[in-house]
Amino acid sequence: MTTQTVDIFTPGRVCLFGEHSDWAGAYRRFNSAIAPGEVIIAGTNQGLHARARTSDRGFCMRSTLNDGGVEEICVPMDADRLLEVAQGGGFFSYAAGVAYYLLTFYHVGGIEIDNYRTDLPVKKGLSSSAALCVLVARAFDRVYDLKMTVRAEMEAAYQGEILTPSRCGRMDQGCAFGQVPVRMTFDGDLLRTRELRVGAHIRLLIGDLKGSKDTIRILGDLNKAYPFAEDDTAKAVQRYLGTLNREVVERAAAILRAGDAAGLGALMNEAQSAFDAHLMPACPKELTAPKLHAVLKDPQLSAWTYGGKGVGSQGDGCVQFVARGEAERDELAAYLVRTYGMDCFPLDLVPPKAVRKAVIPAAGLGSLMYPATKAVRRELFPVITPDGICKPVLLSAVEEALAAGIDEIAIIVRQGEEELFRSLFKAPPAPDYASRVPSEARPYLSGLCEIGQNITLITQDEPLGFGHAVGCAKAWADGEPVLVLLGDHLYIDTGEKTASQQLVEAYAEHRCPIVALAQAASADVAHYGTFAGEWDETTPGLLTITDVAEKPTEDHARRHLRTRNLPEGRFLCAYGQYVIDSAVFACLDQLAAAGGEAIELTTAFRLARQQGSVLGLAVAGERYDAGRPETYLSSLIAYSQNGRRGCGV
Repeated sequence: MTTQTVDIFTPGRVCLFGEHSDWAGAYRRFNSAIAPGEVIIAGTNQGLHARARTSDRGFCMRSTLNDGGVEEICVPMDADRLLEVAQGGGFFSYAAGVAYYLLTFYHVGGIEIDNYRTDLPVKKGLSSSAALCVLVARAFDRVYDLKMTVRAEMEAAYQGEILTPSRCGRMDQGCAFGQVPVRMTFDGDLLRTRELRVGAHIRLLIGDLKGSKDTIRILGDLNKAYPFAEDDTAKAVQRYLGTLNREVVERAAAILRAGDAAGLGALMNEAQSAFDAHLMPACPKELTAPKLHAVLKDPQLSAWTYGGKGVGSQGDGCVQFVARGEAERDELAAYLVRTYGMDCFPLDLVPPKAVRKAVIPAAGLGSLMYPATKAVRRELFPVITPDGICKPVLLSAVEEALAAGIDEIAIIVRQGEEELFRSLFKAPPAPDYASRVPSEARPYLSGLCEIGQNITLITQDEPLGFGHAVGCAKAWADGEPVLVLLGDHLYIDTGEKTASQQLVEAYAEHRCPIVALAQAASADVAHYGTFAGEWDETTPGLLTITDVAEKPTEDHARRHLRTRNLPEGRFLCAYGQYVIDSAVFACLDQLAAAGGEAIELTTAFRLARQQGSVLGLAVAGERYDAGRPETYLSSLIAYSQNGRRGCGV
């Protein structure tokens, strides 16, 4: 449990393809001939912004609506009282239902949630109620350190919402995945989810048709086709929501992976036509939807869009379009507002944010290597590559980052030493020097300056620890995740991918702070951050971190930091590489505000673990510590035999 305030954002969701097949697939419990339901949803750009913390007053929540109005509730954390509020159907019925579920199945106490901003349109088919339920589930998870997975948050949100007079499908809770496309399969009571990677930025626009629709009537009429189709109309409904829908969703998933905006728009046109042909006869009063179809048939729109279709249960609720580009989306929105009086909301489908930046601290005092460090920075100590090139340790770390696809590198240096590092990476050699450089090293004559184009020097004003040095790069990171490498470590590949590549790919998959790990003997744990956790059963080498200690004693490690399936006397220590994001930077800020002699990155990871998931990855590779006298010689020997060759541009 944390007494700190945590920030939370939950988006709404839009159904791109597969509307109605979520509840239709549930009928497989009664008729196995029905095909499983398939949908693709995506989190919206808009949502609910909130802060949460523990409270001794009970369940307290304040919501600021998008019209500026405010709703508040504060009730005891009592199961009967929460259930009464949930079943009462008021504004906070959904939130109370989720609180009831969590109180029943988890060890939680009171909570205070301030939903201080809402920019998600309500009652427009974008699942604002589901976003609220997920918000409450996530707030309890973060505040009470419940270690809930996204699926667990979804389940808590769903179980809470169905306690209210309103009823929803499980699809709505997919907003828990955030602003990414998710493919969901509904097979009776079984739900399967899979995130989809988008190959390129796709720009959509959601428009509120400002019409009216009776969702209950739509659902009632379509449900008449289940569980057994008794006439041609019912057969058409089952065919569209079954085999035809699955084909559309399969094609849509492939189009998203390819990043094909034109193909996505064309498929939306096709899906809308099939929807109208098969489902409109079952509910003509609502699905004829004159406003929706008038907008979709407007010939002016083809200049700005690749295609579009209805949203949610369809009818005259909302419409979605695939825009041809950013400017075209702006022009489309202006036209829809001007011509139809619609409210419009952008939706962006983007590739998973790649780790583009790296931070390499090189501002340490190097006291362990004194008196050599009185003359030469520890990070500039020489190493020899297998092809006979002599280069500084720091350059090896820079090349490791570049090999992982990093575009920008920040090197943290001591105040007053900027020129030393600038001369290494920014200044070309004197003309009469080049002819004396050995042939194998000549690529670096121009290569160092090419590398330098990607490097920013950031000063650390005070030697307040490794974590403090990393925190100096927060403004430069500008909200992006960053790869962190130690400037006095040497990294040697032992497989097809470098350790940095493995780490960056793991972050892209799981999107939470992650530390590279290597086994170490108990005698070595006093030199490194040491981690313990539980292995992921589906991903080899992946660990959910449960405990962390910075340079623990052997006794502390044996008692608290054992990880199963490791040999006796072996522990998981930091490999010297991390991927951190805004959550860890916030923890570093918190440590800095608290004061103290040294701010360690390991301690920030411990705080981050209390607020959300933190992972470890046992990477394939060898690392050598060139920052200690007892390991420097062995590092030199190992790197000269197996280190990175050539110029790393």
